[in-house]
Amino acid sequence: MTNKSKVILTETAERDILEIIEYIADNDSVESAEHVLEKIESACLSLEIEPNRGRRVPELARIGVMIFRQIYFKSYRIIYQAQNKKVLVMSVVDGRRDLSDLLAKKLLR
Repeated sequence: MTNKSKVILTETAERDILEIIEYIADNDSVESAEHVLEKIESACLSLEIEPNRGRRVPELARIGVMIFRQIYFKSYRIIYQAQNKKVLVMSVVDGRRDLSDLLAKKLLR
């Protein structure tokens, strides 16, 4: 019997990751893009063990939305929701951007 949670990437998160990787490949190198992809995937999979370790998303907590948490790889914020034995990765965004409106649009549809 395992205590691991199942990590599931939503379509939005998959699209976010693809956009990040394409941007890096176009503006830096394919090797850098592959490295970032590997690290983001690894960070997401690390949620199998301790899904509640991430902190709440402050922009959403300020408006009373407490169900989303986040972890980081470099400047990328991996935003997720842990429920039972599942972890839904909702979005992966560049933390250097103003996220209040972006997160509200992506997560509160």
